[in-house]
Amino acid sequence: MMQSAVDKAAALVEAHEYIRRFEGKTIVVKVGGSIMDEPENLKSVIADICFMDAVGMRPVVVHGGGKSITQAMQQAGLQAQFVQGQRYTDERTLAIAEHVLVNEVNKTLVDWINALEHKGMGLHSLGSCVVFGKRLFLPAQDDPKRKLDIGFVGEVESVNASLIKALIEADYIPVIAPIAGDSAGGKLNVNADIVAGHVAAALKAEKLVLVSDTHGIRTGRGADSLASSLTKHQIQALVEQGIITAGMLPKVEASFIALAGGVAKTHIVDGGIPHAALLEVYTNEGIGTEIVL
Repeated sequence: MMQSAVDKAAALVEAHEYIRRFEGKTIVVKVGGSIMDEPENLKSVIADICFMDAVGMRPVVVHGGGKSITQAMQQAGLQAQFVQGQRYTDERTLAIAEHVLVNEVNKTLVDWINALEHKGMGLHSLGSCVVFGKRLFLPAQDDPKRKLDIGFVGEVESVNASLIKALIEADYIPVIAPIAGDSAGGKLNVNADIVAGHVAAALKAEKLVLVSDTHGIRTGRGADSLASSLTKHQIQALVEQGIITAGMLPKVEASFIALAGGVAKTHIVDGGIPHAALLEVYTNEGIGTEIVL
């Protein structure tokens, strides 16, 4: 009992240094992966974000919801199709994605933040949209000069950082859904990791934390190959070697976007580990992988 109390006190002392260092700093937290389907883990992440807010950091949330979109499509009799890892998005798929991301996921996260007596504010395509983009066309693998049309899928062109900063100054926690507006007044489905990278860059955030269902980046096949810190150059080598693949690629790209925009560090952590985001930000050892230039 006594040792437990001593350990808690030591943790608070260790965290104190980081709390002072990051007071008033903006941190962008992207939540996604399978934890979006695990309410207890997701609530724990939201509680951690509210703790950051309570001790003086200025958190901004970007969320995904891919698995929930796939489930909603199946219920509507639609089969999800992916092209080079991107969800093919026709008008019906876009309508389902928007409904799930805005009316279900975004609303739920804002409600949870408010229930913890903090002020959440949803920013999305059915209200105040802060992410804007254009249609994304993918290069054909057999002929890079030929472009593949994957529907209403977008790439980010700009972020309304002024609105997000105004909400932060008013003590709100902005919660951003990854549906972008385009120049013609239409809407585009955008990868949430990439949105988070652009939001962090636009805000010149101190950190970008990508909370998902992976411990971080591994440098090999073994269980002991988890890297605590990697540079952009090291990550590029791992991509070329085929060690970093699939769902980790957007997280890596998001990290590069953020770092290029002036973000000091990015972090990839497992939301299934209790308080993973806090452990990564507020302790010496961390718990996931940090990425630096």
